[in-house]
Amino acid sequence: MIEAFQFDFMRNALAAGLLASVICGIMGTLVVVNRIVFLSGGIAHAAYGGIGLAFYFNWPYLPSTIGFSLFAAMVMAAISHAVKHRADTIIGVIWALGMAFGIILIDMTPGYNVDLMSYLFGSILTVPRSDLLIMAVVGVVMTTLVVYYYQDLLAMSYDEEFAQIRGVPVKKLYFGLIGMLAVTIVLVIQVVGLILVIALLTIPPFIVEKYANSLVQMMVASSLLGAVFTVTGLWFSYRYNLTSGASIIMVSGIVFLISLAVDKIRGAAQKGSA
Repeated sequence: MIEAFQFDFMRNALAAGLLASVICGIMGTLVVVNRIVFLSGGIAHAAYGGIGLAFYFNWPYLPSTIGFSLFAAMVMAAISHAVKHRADTIIGVIWALGMAFGIILIDMTPGYNVDLMSYLFGSILTVPRSDLLIMAVVGVVMTTLVVYYYQDLLAMSYDEEFAQIRGVPVKKLYFGLIGMLAVTIVLVIQVVGLILVIALLTIPPFIVEKYANSLVQMMVASSLLGAVFTVTGLWFSYRYNLTSGASIIMVSGIVFLISLAVDKIRGAAQKGSA
């Protein structure tokens, strides 16, 4: 695969994948431990409305999609925080409405020539250098915020009531977390697509969770594992002429299934020895 990196688009693809791995390793860990995977899926699919706005009004893709996704995410966060027993239903409705809104706007776009597959399954090979810079800046900002609020995030993630007793501003922190998640999802959609983004966010942290001794270890290990998945998936896509985003997630999914099988065998062995 080394010869492939003589091309700018392959170098950009690798850089985008590695940046996405770091961002997803950090944010995905918080998604998994806070059990907001379904809400993440709602934001990802609602983001399609922002894509539709960008095409219909000929606005820049990233600002339009991030703006719409942040709005949808704040609505979902408010609902999930206020009426938790009905949150999944309402998030599902917003999820569907966001996608429908985006598709209708794209249908109405004059001179319709949109490649929907690139947004559904990613277009990592077409990520421009300007977007790499944005991803790097966002990655640095998110990492800085997570480091600064690490103790509060740790308390909120594992015991929300205890965090409130300690004086942690749980509601503001929760909304901030959802906002960062929305930005993360929009950036990663370019790499693996709207349908597969949740897999990249959740598979590495889920695999690592049982081996990590702390939240920070889980974030670092998830980032490294995501990087391995990305590089391996890119190699398969280049070697066998496959869709890059789907290849990355297929590698992730196979390792995920292997980890489940290993855990089951290990559990059976321990039960047998007992």
